[in-house]
Amino acid sequence: MLKNVYRSWRNVRHPAPPRALLAAAARDAAAAAGLPAESEWDLELTFTNDRSMAKYNSELVGHRGTTDVITFSYFDDPGNFFPGETGVELIINPDAAAREGAKRGTTYAYELMLYLVHGLLHASGEDDLNPASRRRMRRREHEVMKVLLDKYDLREIFPELA
Repeated sequence: MLKNVYRSWRNVRHPAPPRALLAAAARDAAAAAGLPAESEWDLELTFTNDRSMAKYNSELVGHRGTTDVITFSYFDDPGNFFPGETGVELIINPDAAAREGAKRGTTYAYELMLYLVHGLLHASGEDDLNPASRRRMRRREHEVMKVLLDKYDLREIFPELA
């Protein structure tokens, strides 16, 4: 079960979310994504910007350019995971959420929460590397987002620029 949610906000273009509300939504998203409930684990969220995300993407993943979310899951090797440790780290890009929200006709808040959900689904073992797994990932994203949308106003978690 997700015990602690640690949030680092490193993006001056967008307002930081309220910690308690973000943590509550992240716990609900982790449960809906099917992440481990039998042991305690922590979630680390780093929200960054395009330039830093491009650097993370290059150095940590070996890809060029910016991206929306990078996921590190430590549940893959149960022998090296101890209860109470960080189970998942997500690096999330609010700049990408603002761009994509405008382009897709959604909102910044929806896109940013979708990135968090997408990362948690990757941590739960989902991938989107081929058409079949991509369809499954989109279906699972929709299911988890519905859980969150039924309970939260995402704009309260991720407020728009004033």
